[in-house]
Amino acid sequence: MKLSKIEWTDATWNPSIGCDKVSAGCKYCYAEVMAQRLQAMGTPGYENGFRFKILPDRLTIPLKTKRATKFFVNSMSDLFHENMPFTFLDDIFNVIAATPQHQYQILTKREKVLYSYFRERSVPDNVWLGVTVENSSTKFRIDELRNIEARIRFLSIEPLIGDVGPLDLTKIHWVIVGGESGNRARPMNPEWAYNVQRQCIEQNVAFFFKQWGTWGADGVKRSKKSNGRMLLGQIWNGNPELAAV
Repeated sequence: MKLSKIEWTDATWNPSIGCDKVSAGCKYCYAEVMAQRLQAMGTPGYENGFRFKILPDRLTIPLKTKRATKFFVNSMSDLFHENMPFTFLDDIFNVIAATPQHQYQILTKREKVLYSYFRERSVPDNVWLGVTVENSSTKFRIDELRNIEARIRFLSIEPLIGDVGPLDLTKIHWVIVGGESGNRARPMNPEWAYNVQRQCIEQNVAFFFKQWGTWGADGVKRSKKSNGRMLLGQIWNGNPELAAV
């Protein structure tokens, strides 16, 4: 059962919320906008808007979910935020290990905290571990990721706001590409997306094209839904589990 509008997952699980900007891709953060809306609506947990906060009462959500589910962990935060206690991360990963029927997709822009946490810990087999790359200046995050033992390692190249240039996809199993959404979205040059797709094909890495976003392939600004998900005439939904075999 799909509960999330995010194309590459089934549901979201947010044991913490809130974040701080660390690179250009954060400039028009969708989660920050959503948190402000939830604060205005009086939603529990969002009393302080987008300020980082752990929510221990949400730890049991996956334990109560019996159907096998792909959870995107922390769509409203960064699991490896600098203020995240490692003791609470341990609690989160204990829940993950106790629910092998689920798959957990974890994405971060804080590759150094990620590496520090797993330096003396193992990544559960049901975790997909990823980092965000927005342009050529953020490719350094990939090196930290490939040095962590995980069954599936992935890149989220979204929002793609500049050409990433050459990519070394050694030990990477899946790459997601997408343009930016929202009223202030920055256009994604189609050639940037094609460049990533070509390198995935050449290096035998699963490729997933999520969306054009607010700006279409023709450079026209319209609704995300109207722009669709077609790339080079087809929808690309590469399977990382096959690539990881």
